[in-house]
Amino acid sequence: MARINPEFTDELKKYGAFDPNACYNCGNCTAVCTLSDEDNSFPRKMVRYSVLGLESEIQASLDPWLCYYCGECSSTCPREANPGELMMSLRRWLTAKYDWTGFSGLLYKSLIASITGFLLLALVVILFGFSMEFRMNDLLHYGHYFEVGAIALVASIILLPNIVRMWYQTVKKPGSNAGLKTYFKCFGELVVHMFTQKRALGCDDNQLRWFEHLVLVLGYLSLLFTTVFLDWFSTGSDFIIFLGYFESALIFVVTFDFVRRRIQKDQEVSKHSHPSDWFFVIWLFFMGLFSFMVRLFIDLNILEQNMWLYILQLIVLVQWALLIVPFGKWTHFLYRSFAMYFQKIKLSAS
Repeated sequence: MARINPEFTDELKKYGAFDPNACYNCGNCTAVCTLSDEDNSFPRKMVRYSVLGLESEIQASLDPWLCYYCGECSSTCPREANPGELMMSLRRWLTAKYDWTGFSGLLYKSLIASITGFLLLALVVILFGFSMEFRMNDLLHYGHYFEVGAIALVASIILLPNIVRMWYQTVKKPGSNAGLKTYFKCFGELVVHMFTQKRALGCDDNQLRWFEHLVLVLGYLSLLFTTVFLDWFSTGSDFIIFLGYFESALIFVVTFDFVRRRIQKDQEVSKHSHPSDWFFVIWLFFMGLFSFMVRLFIDLNILEQNMWLYILQLIVLVQWALLIVPFGKWTHFLYRSFAMYFQKIKLSAS
């Protein structure tokens, strides 16, 4: 039997901006949503679940992840109930539910906690620099090994267990009887969505945003590969050096446009920016900018005299790897891709 939680909307408000009491169930949002069909009242079902506080039903659903927030439902809502932002808030809430550490919920709900985390990590990096007497070669060496270690630890200790929890809540617990063959058969869905987010093309006004996300994902992943596995800051290969410059410049340009949109609020998706949205785009912007500048200073042979630049780059890198990737907006990229995969598995098994 479904259990109603009357206080759920109060909790959910901490994850975003929406007014559940404004909705009078007119159905406009469902009428304009391209994800709606005769079997799925989208996003109306999630609105009703949220108003009633049906937490278990929301946790078992993949619907919030299938939404790419084109904003049409919010712009056509006669009561300004903001169903698009509700779906965004549900994604943040679900992220907190998947996270076994509890840090995602804390950081999403508390700006003070987020800022404190950023400041503490910055202090740790500065103290580490003092312990190394700010020797540039040592800092570059340990910075590279931090990247390798952070990827391995965050993926294995935090992200993988959270994905398993997501699978249990959305596939296993609801009773899906998919066999191992179905998981292998549907695996391509995960790969395609992880690299292309192609479902966003189904939204009428999402083509440019989809293209920018595609460029950002490919640029980010390729820069990660270039810096970690090709050791961009230490290599002497002209090809690798140029590749890194190109990738970091791509990230800089795309994230600059994202920041511009959030400042101007020229689209529905940009009108209600949560602090985690700002952290994601600004830190990624700094990642592209500082990476470009550090490599440029290395090539100009002036990094030794400007070690502050690498310290700034290292601070941003550590904050990104230990806060934003495992507990912030970055996880949306991962959970959304797996949601498409799990949805395909459930449909194939039904």
